[in-house]
Amino acid sequence: MLENIVMKSISLKLQDQILLETESLLEHINTSRNKYINEAIEFYNQYQKRRLIEEQLAKESKLISEDSLNVLHEFERLEDEI
Repeated sequence: MLENIVMKSISLKLQDQILLETESLLEHINTSRNKYINEAIEFYNQYQKRRLIEEQLAKESKLISEDSLNVLHEFERLEDEI
């Protein structure tokens, strides 16, 4: 079953060199400019989502490691008291 895909039109300004390179590639890969740009943006969106998740994980890991060190120091103090 086909999805009901809604398409929006946008105006896009590209640097000359990027456009020339894109047009050259399109001749070789036999796909439309529209499909190519959609796939490129989809790919870049996924890349950015992964990057944001990695940043969040790094922040949370740092917080957890600080808490873990505090717990470790508490256990060491308890062992010293015993």
